[in-house]
Amino acid sequence: MKKTFSVSGMKCSHCAANVENALKAVKGVASAEAQLEDKTVTVEFDEQQTNEADLKAAVDATGRYELTD
Repeated sequence: MKKTFSVSGMKCSHCAANVENALKAVKGVASAEAQLEDKTVTVEFDEQQTNEADLKAAVDATGRYELTD
């Protein structure tokens, strides 16, 4: 499944990389591409291994960013 989320708190390329890395660390995530200009991230993941709540939790755990639909 591929889904795009809005990301609050993302202000620079380092922020975008942090969001991508947090998502890529989740089991079942095939790819994560943050778009700084749009403040979004597109995630491709296996629904058999993870879900949207897990993705949001991984980003929230960074303490700086939050995913929203």
